[in-house]
Amino acid sequence: MCKVPLSKCPIRDPLPIVHKYYKSGDLIIAAILSQIYIAIDPIMFEKCPSEELFADLSHFDPSKTYLASMELLSTQGRFIPNYKSAAKNRPIAVITGPHTDLCLYAATILCTYKIPQISYGSAPRSDNKMQAVFFNQMFPRQTHQNIAILQLLLYFKWTWIGIISLPDEAGERFVQDMVPMLSQNGICVDFIAIMPEVAFSSEVAEGMAEAVEKYKVVMGSTATVLVLHGEIHTMILLRLFLRFPDTMDIPFNATGKLWVMTAQMDFTSLPFQRNFDISSIHGAISFAVHSVELSGFQEFIQERKINSEEKDGFIRLFWQLAFLCSFTDSTAVQEDGEICTGEEKLKDLPGSVFETITTAHSYSLYNGVYALAHALRDWQFSGFRHRVTAHGRQWNLLDQEGWQLHHFLRSVSFNNSAGESISFDANGELVTNLDIVNWVTFPNQSFLRVKVGKADSTALPEKMFIVNGKAIAWPAMFNQVQPLSVCNEYCRSGYSKRKIEGRPFCCYDCLPCPSGKISSEKDMNECFECPEGQYPNKGQNSCLPKEISFLSYGEPWGISLAAIALSFSFITAVVLGIFIKHRETPIVKANNRDLTYTLLISLLLSFLCALLFIGQPEKWTCLLRQTAFGIIFSVAVSCVLAKTVIVVLAFMATKPGSRMRRWLGEKLSSSIVLACSLFQATICTVWLATCPPFPGFDMHSMTETIVQECKEGSVTMFYFLLSFLGFLALISFTVAFLARKLPDSFNEAKFITFSMLVFCSVWVSFVPTYLSTKGKSMVAVEIFSILTSSAGLLTCIFFPKCYIIIVRPEMNKRGQLIKTKT
Repeated sequence: MCKVPLSKCPIRDPLPIVHKYYKSGDLIIAAILSQIYIAIDPIMFEKCPSEELFADLSHFDPSKTYLASMELLSTQGRFIPNYKSAAKNRPIAVITGPHTDLCLYAATILCTYKIPQISYGSAPRSDNKMQAVFFNQMFPRQTHQNIAILQLLLYFKWTWIGIISLPDEAGERFVQDMVPMLSQNGICVDFIAIMPEVAFSSEVAEGMAEAVEKYKVVMGSTATVLVLHGEIHTMILLRLFLRFPDTMDIPFNATGKLWVMTAQMDFTSLPFQRNFDISSIHGAISFAVHSVELSGFQEFIQERKINSEEKDGFIRLFWQLAFLCSFTDSTAVQEDGEICTGEEKLKDLPGSVFETITTAHSYSLYNGVYALAHALRDWQFSGFRHRVTAHGRQWNLLDQEGWQLHHFLRSVSFNNSAGESISFDANGELVTNLDIVNWVTFPNQSFLRVKVGKADSTALPEKMFIVNGKAIAWPAMFNQVQPLSVCNEYCRSGYSKRKIEGRPFCCYDCLPCPSGKISSEKDMNECFECPEGQYPNKGQNSCLPKEISFLSYGEPWGISLAAIALSFSFITAVVLGIFIKHRETPIVKANNRDLTYTLLISLLLSFLCALLFIGQPEKWTCLLRQTAFGIIFSVAVSCVLAKTVIVVLAFMATKPGSRMRRWLGEKLSSSIVLACSLFQATICTVWLATCPPFPGFDMHSMTETIVQECKEGSVTMFYFLLSFLGFLALISFTVAFLARKLPDSFNEAKFITFSMLVFCSVWVSFVPTYLSTKGKSMVAVEIFSILTSSAGLLTCIFFPKCYIIIVRPEMNKRGQLIKTKT
């Protein structure tokens, strides 16, 4: 506060804006731009503010922006708020930028007077509809840039990133919009760092401590890719940020990170940063509003002279700072004492001090001015014009309401000098795209902005994002190899991801694929099964074609089983021959020759039947396999049953007064054999008529092979066949077991009992073994069961008789067979 009484406080204009430029013209286009930046000492209210506080530079401050906006509406050379100045001095439109807040502050004043405003920086989000009406921007919608950042991260598969933003509304909005979108697309954010507020000089120590802590978080992160959302001055802060390891004891350095910067940023520098190393931004990727080099622009800039401009409050200051010299009439004399001659060449300055190319911001400014020029021309020749004096070029457009220019500005469309179309959409946003720029730095402090792609909001979705990854120069430490930015290493093929509890979803463990499944690519969420006909390789990262397998005659199992079947067939034929040759002997006659011959023939066929199960399954072999086996074995077992029944009846018939004699004879045995065989044949006929067996492939039971086999067709009928066969065997075993104590010489029941015990044991063990085996082993088990059970019947029933016939012929006499109890 003033120390003098309030009534004696002088009323004066506010502190003037030191650096400004004015040039008269028929129509005035004003600009409020962020050109220079400095942190100043705070005002302590111990004395009246004076111009010396602002002698050199001004900072980003709302009050300065408001002041500049109001001064545009005042009379030339005098600050009078709310004063309607003469038409020739009043601006028809104002260009603002590139700082977001600066645009918003200016819009607060300008929209009140309905003055169109063009911003070449990102537009602030405002709920004030009046401001939106008079606001046009040379910058694409922020959502378009957000999508472009997402597409860039997805393209290079960077799923683990850090986000850094400014402590302002735009930075907060960027984080709020980006984080959910990244998460929905499988990208995790390791940290969100908010840059410290720009502090006054007395608060530098506190700000520096906060900045160091932020640095440790940023550089200590395992994320390689860092997305930086900033403004025009953010590069100044970033360069200071990256210098921390050189100026203080910090365990982290600035290498090993790749910066992704938003289009609001640009390369800016303070004088003392002139010799800062810029290699830390080598390989950075940034977005920029689309631009092209304007013909003659670079030459125009390079040929600028200090004496060629009057009333320019910027160029003299810039000249001193850029060339490290001072003018003789300047109060800011450089320490080295060099004097500015005015003949210095801008083209001699390194790019880190001053760029003479058409940057994105320069291009936006250029197009903004020409958009206004075209809108004025359209307004001039429209029905809104009031009077035009062609010779004097005196336009009285401003005698009407200036807001009418806004209508023409929104609808303007033209081709600029570079041949590119310029127009605004219904929201006042420039219809353009974003360039993807790769920063390439050199040891001499110069750098190049290499365009490596684009993000075109007007293109089809599949063509919206285009980038040439091969053209990108990556940061030096990556040896020109695209860097990874993931929470952990990718899971190799053959593994799948498993979430780690308590960590972001981008962090996971890698587990080997379970048996029977593969993962053919890296970093797969789930393993999957191979297509039918294929199986996983040992690494479980690809599928191999399965080989077709069946029990063939060319493999050991097939050869062995076929040899056994043929050997027993031959033995059975020999036994049959022996019995036929000795058919008149008592031992052959006593055991019902016809049943014996039938049983031996069925056993011979059962051994030969096993050969149907060997070899490649064909349609006819599949039809015959189970049906032939079932009928032949039914004949054999029914013969054994008939033999047992005849033996029992024969002894019962010897009792006095027994009526069993009339049941003895060939009719009974033939009836038993025919009845049982016909019943089994009926089962097989129904099976073949309804759902017959057929050749097919088993794709799943074996890992590396496709088993070619005979499908049962109807599993129910197959087990029905086996059940009837088991039923016959159980009856035969029971009857033979009950007759086992009859007199030995006539009694064949003991041999039948033992043979049926072997038979039943084989087939009882067959069912679980058959069901537990896979592939061609199932066929081998069935063949083995057929051969074993047949061999059991042959051995137990006929070998003792063959022994008597061949070795002990003296026992093959009627006297030996007729014995009575003592």
